Amino acid sequence: MKVKTILISQPEPKVDNSPYAELESKLKVKIDFIPFIHVEGVDSKEVRQQKIDLHNYTAIILTSRNAVDNYFRIAEEMRFKIPDTMKYFCQSEAVAYYLQKYVVYRKRKIYVGKRNFQDLVAYIKKHKDEKFLLPSSDTLKPVIPQQLDKLGIDWTRGIFYKTVVSDLSHLKEVFYDVVVFFSPSGIKSLFENFPDFEQKNTRIAAFGKTTLKAAKEKGLKVQIKAPTPEAPSMTMAIENYVINANKKAN
Repeated sequence: MKVKTILISQPEPKVDNSPYAELESKLKVKIDFIPFIHVEGVDSKEVRQQKIDLHNYTAIILTSRNAVDNYFRIAEEMRFKIPDTMKYFCQSEAVAYYLQKYVVYRKRKIYVGKRNFQDLVAYIKKHKDEKFLLPSSDTLKPVIPQQLDKLGIDWTRGIFYKTVVSDLSHLKEVFYDVVVFFSPSGIKSLFENFPDFEQKNTRIAAFGKTTLKAAKEKGLKVQIKAPTPEAPSMTMAIENYVINANKKAN
């Protein structure tokens, strides 16, 4: 069947040259963005119940923009003045760049990984005597605590925000040719909103092994997978699939 409509289960990228905009134009398809999950910050009382005192930490590990926002929000709620000596370990350049929203970059000690958490481990290893705080959501990739434990450092995880299922009731009677998922939480949201969901002619795209596993566990047939050697990005995987599918349908 021909692909005419695609639903991306994430917020629309806030950039002018989004690869999805290029894809929409190139393939002559309609792409909509509707986040299946969203983030809600926990309050400072809940953080205190986790026995976290911000004064006890000399370094912060930041894995996402949400982690940045919620660390500084909790610090403000707790009236904690973050010292200039605080060290920041950012998983990627995007996270480090976002940190400038809160701190004067040139005056701080900031260590930046390339993209994956593994890239950051070498920097953390060089500062083993610090006391690290990892502000995270209630869902965290197991590899992160595993790698931190391996280093034998003094670190604490704090749940500063939670991943919450979005209300998708407005999609009940809406059909898309392709629905794209990027996390197991997105799959969970689909079935919490629509417990009787039947795939029928909908093609499913899944990014990453954990998303693929979650989709299969729910009985979904996944037609589009990324990353792969042929398609390292989801946009590339979608493009390859749509070109082939639409060619066959003509």
